[in-house]
Amino acid sequence: MNSLFYAARPIVSDMLSTILFAALFSVTNNIYLSTGVAVALGVGQVAYEKIRRKPVPGMQWASLGLVTVLGGATLLTGDPRFVMVKPTVIYLTIGAAMMQRDWMDRYIPPQAKTFLPDRVIVAWGYVWAGLMFVTAAANLFVALTMGHQAWALFIGVFPLASKIGLFAVHYATFRFVALRNKRAAQAWPTADQETAAGTQAA
Repeated sequence: MNSLFYAARPIVSDMLSTILFAALFSVTNNIYLSTGVAVALGVGQVAYEKIRRKPVPGMQWASLGLVTVLGGATLLTGDPRFVMVKPTVIYLTIGAAMMQRDWMDRYIPPQAKTFLPDRVIVAWGYVWAGLMFVTAAANLFVALTMGHQAWALFIGVFPLASKIGLFAVHYATFRFVALRNKRAAQAWPTADQETAAGTQAA
């Protein structure tokens, strides 16, 4: 499951600039300062990876492009909603990627996959995609219909809380199914041995 957390790092990284924008805008009500700092953070994140000679994930490049373009539109128009809808684009993109049937396979340890049916892994992949789409829709609704204070509260709480909650259910489900199937597999040899012993006795 640590691999699944690793896979979520691009989302966490993207949310940093968004949450920083939300926090600054809520406190200062200065759209230009908030947007400028958010754009600077996005640029800084990519520059940091480059300085460390680490590959920059595609999602992080996309996030930088979005925060730059939408941040520029916000600065030109004075409308914070351009930045506020950025998470919707990000979550729609991630959700679309998660609609691939086998995207979760690479994050399941081989020993766990032995006892997890493919249908369970695939189903949970779609559940995660569904959460991304729900988050995207909820963010768009809040950004366009509510004030920036409500949006700042939403973006600071819902995305992280919903993922932690779903991950807890996800992990518990996988663990329950894997342990149940492992016990069943271990019980089969015993049952076969008892059958064979009975046959020999007869």
